[in-house]
Amino acid sequence: MAPGERVAGMSEKKRPRVGVYVCHCGGNISDVVDVKKVAEALSSRGEVSVSREYAFMCSDAGQKLITEDLEAGRIDRAVVAACSPALHELTFRKVLERSSKNPFLFEHVNIREQASWVHKGEPAQATRKAIRLAKAGVAKVALQEPLDPIRVTATHRALVVGGGPSGLASALALGRAGIDVTLVERGPALGGRLAELGAVYPERREASDLVARLADAVATDPHIRVALETEVQSVGGYVGRFEAALSNGERVAAGALILATGADSYAPAKGELGYGEPGVVTLPELTRALAETAGDGRALRVAGREVRSVAFIHCVGSRQVEGRHPAQPDGKVNDYCSRICCTAALHAADEIARRFPGVRILDVYRDIRTYGRGHEAIYERVSRAGALFFRLADDGDPTIEAGRVTLRDVLTWNEEVSFAADLVVLVTGVVARPIPALVESLKLPRGADRFLQEAHPKLRPVEILTAGIFLAGACQAPMDLVEAITAGQGAAAKASILLGQDEILLDPFVAVVDEPRCDGCEKCIAECAYTGAIFMNARRRAEVNPALCKGCGACVPACPRRAIDVAGWSLAQLEAMVDAIVEDAP
Repeated sequence: MAPGERVAGMSEKKRPRVGVYVCHCGGNISDVVDVKKVAEALSSRGEVSVSREYAFMCSDAGQKLITEDLEAGRIDRAVVAACSPALHELTFRKVLERSSKNPFLFEHVNIREQASWVHKGEPAQATRKAIRLAKAGVAKVALQEPLDPIRVTATHRALVVGGGPSGLASALALGRAGIDVTLVERGPALGGRLAELGAVYPERREASDLVARLADAVATDPHIRVALETEVQSVGGYVGRFEAALSNGERVAAGALILATGADSYAPAKGELGYGEPGVVTLPELTRALAETAGDGRALRVAGREVRSVAFIHCVGSRQVEGRHPAQPDGKVNDYCSRICCTAALHAADEIARRFPGVRILDVYRDIRTYGRGHEAIYERVSRAGALFFRLADDGDPTIEAGRVTLRDVLTWNEEVSFAADLVVLVTGVVARPIPALVESLKLPRGADRFLQEAHPKLRPVEILTAGIFLAGACQAPMDLVEAITAGQGAAAKASILLGQDEILLDPFVAVVDEPRCDGCEKCIAECAYTGAIFMNARRRAEVNPALCKGCGACVPACPRRAIDVAGWSLAQLEAMVDAIVEDAP
């Protein structure tokens, strides 16, 4: 078959009438790209019936231009050349929908990020590139068949994995919305790491009181069922119809999953910065000791030792340098900043200064990063209480031996400083908690730092690319208590929107099989990364489960008979786009 001969599902019909709308984007595009020239160039194409340019296509007035052309019958599909489709693709699909047109007869062309912003010093070249991108969009949408969204009947239950503060916040928010929740916690009690703390900053509220309040609210909510000492062994299915196998033998059906699996504190190797020697502890160990010690004026005692001086060593397990610090099991070092450690260390120092005023405090840091409202005040209080601060160079580490700390201090022009401390506290960073069963069964995306990775840090901060799965709390990054609870509530809000409807509508851009062409070779199944998305039916031909398919297209080149395509991104459309791009190439 000749390239471009087959168009996925395209029937014989009259020529499409395409409307092209080029956006100025308030100068973001028009300051570099000649938008009038783009609109004029597109108007000469045979498929284009209308070609316009406007200051803000996403505005009500801009949307009205498209609506008027649709309702007057001048066009039956549209191309908008503007900003990123991540911002406004849905906006323009809705415009077509409101005009009783199929919303997928639309193509969003990005001439801001892909033309004006990356070619600011080359307006002529940027304009030429914008024209070619817009031509490709026209060629694609001209071959587009109307598509229907994939409809999935929703199971009105959410599965929350993890009973820490973010998991509890998620479960409570879902319960208040009237959605049934199964909350799975691997430990014997709710609260996660919060249950191990004493007073928490900035208000010095007792962590045990917070845990008790949250746990009581969960226990009294009729929509929430808790499974303690239970782990999720595997999860199958898809958005609206997940099924999880639990270690207690249960199988839980859920329409949405919220992962609130938390994180761990970095565990120093024996001998790392003196760890394992008497008088050297980690910050979590100090925090637990402070929670168990009454501040009644008596001496501070940690691990049976009386403490008259405390040295905090920052960035243990964070901001590591390859070749200088011990590698983790995957061979990499933790080169990221754990964000919350500085404030946590200063909070502990503040507690000591307040409850045990006779204890001397020394602080060895690289940078003090007390981000967030009110946290800088903790640093100021510790400074006023008489704490001494020593700054390490980026390429320098202290040595700790027999209770003595030696370092080169940037604040005194790299002078060598040495002092004794009854207690050395290693301010350990935050590391991703291993959850191999969930990562494997759900194909969860992880960043270079091993934390679970959201779809977009600003536009989709608690979602992953797999629909119906949401992230809450420290499983995606180091977070303090307020951030973890806020993330949990955000994940619950997203899940509530999803489960608040009987049917879940998914984009139709999934693989489709032309069964008469399929010979059952199963090469598409071998290539597919999503278990069950492609399977062999009773006729020994490939069939697609559209709810499981992610539309990645990996199966398309694997098929030797060109029997498989991606709806909305067919081979014929891709070939037409390439032809449009290169038709005026030098």
